[in-house]
Amino acid sequence: MDLQLTGKIALVTGGSKGIGRKSAEQLAAEGCDVVIVSRTESEILQAAQEIAAESGRTVLGLTGDMSVAADVEGVVATTLERFGHIDIVVTCAGSSPGGLLEELTEEQWLGSMQLKFLGYVRTVRAVIGHMRERGEGSIVLVVGNDGLKPSYWEMTAGAANAADINFASSVAEQYGPLGVRVNTVNPGPVNTGRWEGLEAAFARDKKVDAARAHELAVSSLPLGRICEPDEVANLVTFLASPRSSYINGAHIPVDGGQRKALMDV
Repeated sequence: MDLQLTGKIALVTGGSKGIGRKSAEQLAAEGCDVVIVSRTESEILQAAQEIAAESGRTVLGLTGDMSVAADVEGVVATTLERFGHIDIVVTCAGSSPGGLLEELTEEQWLGSMQLKFLGYVRTVRAVIGHMRERGEGSIVLVVGNDGLKPSYWEMTAGAANAADINFASSVAEQYGPLGVRVNTVNPGPVNTGRWEGLEAAFARDKKVDAARAHELAVSSLPLGRICEPDEVANLVTFLASPRSSYINGAHIPVDGGQRKALMDV
């Protein structure tokens, strides 16, 4: 299927690795020129070079911290200066610490909301006026299924993700009539570096070794395996495209049908 993305300009935050990297790769493969953003210069420049070589498209790597408003605004301004417009925004930047309530610090709560929620708000706010003026645009927030299905072990992420979902619904209602669609993709466990850290922390909490922690995690997923980043990126790319033209304000889980908390047996 032709996703009708050739020549579109996409901005992807958190684009140097994981779901963001795979989303950028797929958007470029479908014909987009892509701007990817990360806090680490060496990683983002290498990712941009590799994606450009694979796709033949223009890929610009920019450094920026999505918890800093000036960085977000600077990334959007640089993208507009280089390409003239932005058709697609995908937000993947940021993660939140797992842990039990009595172990989580106030700084961890504030850090999660600062990056994972307010970072998304800043990104959307920085681009929405431009999209409104053009009368078109697609925004995809990669959020996490714990915003829909709370988990005692991921409270900081769940709170930030639930806020993201509420925010996305509000923006979709406000700007949908003006041609701007806003949707969220809500993955469960995904095979990234972050998942490895969470699995190790689960093992400590459950007082089991790493192999047993992985076994428990997989057994709590109906499909019997951890999701791969490109499986999430498949949906992100579709929602970004004109082929999903009547999907607005949707919150779509990509979690293999997960219905219980990880490792609960």
